[in-house]
Amino acid sequence: MSSPLIRNFQTLARYNRLANQRLYDVCAELGDAERKRVRPAFFKSIHGTLNHIMVGDRVWLARFEGGEAPSAALDAILYDDFGALREAREAEDARIETFAAGLTEDFLSSSIRYVNNEGRVFDDPNDLLLAHFFNHQTHHRGQVHDMLTQTDAAPPVLDMHRVIRPDPG
Repeated sequence: MSSPLIRNFQTLARYNRLANQRLYDVCAELGDAERKRVRPAFFKSIHGTLNHIMVGDRVWLARFEGGEAPSAALDAILYDDFGALREAREAEDARIETFAAGLTEDFLSSSIRYVNNEGRVFDDPNDLLLAHFFNHQTHHRGQVHDMLTQTDAAPPVLDMHRVIRPDPG
């Protein structure tokens, strides 16, 4: 039986996938120009922010899996085409759920030594880093949600309890 913390991270991985599906469904209603319109946001647009989430996910998963983090800038546009970005997002979310399904107490109680994008070296506990990983996604999905309010598309409900609630039907 897994610990409550492991089950929590597995729930967050599931929520991440479902929230991204909802968010991408709404973003797909927009034209490319509207998704890429420059807005007052850290990563300049809906499209830029969706790409940033992908950059962050790949960096952290590489670290969690013991590999080298990709050397992409935090504002890199990994996928200029929205369809390709969405396809990559779905694959990455499946990868995140697979990773979460394999979590162990040993992993959570250990730490990772890594170099961040500024060249600073850190050694942080995995349970904290995994919490950051999921919080980072939620933080930037919130920014996309806000930018969607500036369009004609209705932002989706992303409240966790509503997203992961079992279908009553």
